Amino acid sequence: MNDKILFNLLLTIINKNIIFILVVSSSIIFIIGLVCILITRKNIILILIGIEIMLISLNFFFLLCSIYLDDFLGYFFNFFILTVAAAEAAIGLAILILFYRLKQSIELDFTNNIKG
Repeated sequence: MNDKILFNLLLTIINKNIIFILVVSSSIIFIIGLVCILITRKNIILILIGIEIMLISLNFFFLLCSIYLDDFLGYFFNFFILTVAAAEAAIGLAILILFYRLKQSIELDFTNNIKG
């Protein structure tokens, strides 16, 4: 009886530590996406990739919270974030094609456009 209680206690401690490690890794992935956006301000493809990385890390975080709290709300948020990510990718690529047709380049160079 005592061995079973100790085993269950050890299992819950391990599960909480694994959830904490996965939440920290989700935060690190989000920070990588944010750094990708902030460092590469001139390349529109890398900005879109950074946004996608951030949305994926949010999906991962909501799934972890849903598993930890034993709730289905995280799965619904995951579904809506996936639809937003798909729409963002489609609209972003359409804007990229239009931008390339107008400028003949995909680099965002705001300093040449500023007149003052």
